[in-house]
Amino acid sequence: MIPECNIPLASPQDFSVDYDVKWCPGCGGHAVLSSIKKTLPELGIPKEKFVFVSGIGCSSRFPYYINTYGFHSLHGRGAAIASGIKVSNPDLSVWLATGDGDSMAIGGNHFIHILRRNIDVNIILFNNKIYGLTKGQYSPTTPAGSITKTSPDGTIENPFLPGELAMGSNATFFARVIDTDPKMMKEVFIKAAQHKGTSLVEVLQNCVIFNNKVHEDITGKEVRDENQLYLEHGKPMLFGKNKEKGIVRAGSKFIVGEIGKNGVSLADVLVHDAHNLEGTRHYQLSRMTLPDYPVALGVIRQCETDVYETLLEKQIVAAKARSSVKCVNDLLMSGNTFKIN
Repeated sequence: MIPECNIPLASPQDFSVDYDVKWCPGCGGHAVLSSIKKTLPELGIPKEKFVFVSGIGCSSRFPYYINTYGFHSLHGRGAAIASGIKVSNPDLSVWLATGDGDSMAIGGNHFIHILRRNIDVNIILFNNKIYGLTKGQYSPTTPAGSITKTSPDGTIENPFLPGELAMGSNATFFARVIDTDPKMMKEVFIKAAQHKGTSLVEVLQNCVIFNNKVHEDITGKEVRDENQLYLEHGKPMLFGKNKEKGIVRAGSKFIVGEIGKNGVSLADVLVHDAHNLEGTRHYQLSRMTLPDYPVALGVIRQCETDVYETLLEKQIVAAKARSSVKCVNDLLMSGNTFKIN
């Protein structure tokens, strides 16, 4: 828990740097950065308590572009660094900025283990489905068949769905947002920060140079009403221009129903329960893809369970209480010791 402090809280401007942000003009990263700067002052946490950690990639330049403590670490190792910072300094608000290449490929092992351990770290996953910093190679989230610089005949690999990977890792918080909706990003980032445990927010981000319009089928103005399902806990899963469509159950599967047609009524539309620890429905929501379903956005899963560093601290306290060693002298005089006359 972040302790109360009398130091004045910061404004969004306080988190700005006085030099140029060197992402490409039009990069979705700018919108993410702006949303984070608007989020942090609303968390009630003193500015000096924030730490941003990253690995390698375009997204991982994030710590340079926000005026907090930061750590630009090694490729794929940001999760390990962030874990160590949080466990040893539980009063800090620790954030990890990572990309689909950094976290899903070389950092894949660290990624799944921070999720299963449930360390109180907030992960922002910039998913542009390409290696942008190294100029356009396919990544673990690039759709099969995509033509890239390293797949001139099309990729032949099945891509990761980050949400699916999160569910398989027993993640307690998973959300998905789009970089074209700052209001949605801010709402979700606040919920992620307030969650006790590891929170993962996948940002569907555009790479204007090497994978431009990769999420256009979801974010485009002409299609967004039909192709986006914004989830809110306790509310029916409705979408469409006039909220005339919804997710209904057919056996063990989800299907899209239109209210007033084929016997579908508002009462048939499923109500989102983000807090249900049994994650089957969250898993189904995370896997919904076009063209059969709208893409689920917002907080898909938010469950409260034990947090790693809290359990660890309890173990340390209990071990100290059991031990006969209370000081250095006790330690030196313990075990096999002898005296020289």
